[in-house]
Amino acid sequence: MYYDLHIHSALSPCGDDTMTINNIFNMAYIKGLELIAITDHNSLKQQFYLEEIINHDILKGKIDYIHGVELQSKEEIHILAYFRKNTDLDTIQKWIDKHLTKVDNQPDYYGNQHIFNANDEIIETENNLLISSLDLDVYEIVDNIHKFNGVAILAHVMAKKYGIFEVYHDIPIDLNYDGIEVTSVKELKELKELCLHLRDDYVFFNSDAHNLESINEPINQIDKDKFYQLWRK
Repeated sequence: MYYDLHIHSALSPCGDDTMTINNIFNMAYIKGLELIAITDHNSLKQQFYLEEIINHDILKGKIDYIHGVELQSKEEIHILAYFRKNTDLDTIQKWIDKHLTKVDNQPDYYGNQHIFNANDEIIETENNLLISSLDLDVYEIVDNIHKFNGVAILAHVMAKKYGIFEVYHDIPIDLNYDGIEVTSVKELKELKELCLHLRDDYVFFNSDAHNLESINEPINQIDKDKFYQLWRK
């Protein structure tokens, strides 16, 4: 199953305005992907029209999705949270809104934060800056993801900014994460040498795409049955 589970829509201020949900799905389909996740910063508000999009004639039965969001801890660590379909996203969004540091977005500086419907019409604009941090540490965020029956993946772990290794110079052995995201096999090898206790049953090579061209080519695969076992751990 070819995948890319870290894609930003135009709701993320760093995402290109062409990253509408229709454009994302159609580009992923053209590229040959079978499973994607739209993972905007600290928001699930773009998730509610995804099922309608994949049921269009061209895409029906060709591509699927899981719900996703990229959360930022108060240490400025990024954690990807994945949720199955039929998850109560409204409850999770209320929790995010409660803990998100409130800063007004400045579109001319940070970028727009548009929410689209299935026809790629702007139905709302988010005013709170979404690249702020939650007022929770990485442990609290991971625990809450699990309380919502989600899966916690440590995003771009070796990145100089927002990666957990940069903060801890390790991946804490007592952190109850479910998987990791790295950029390459070389980086994974380096991480294993630095973190002898690393849990690497689930390793994801995602794009972290902010524009359509950056969405993954059909290179990285994961076994479908193994992937869905994440929710039964």
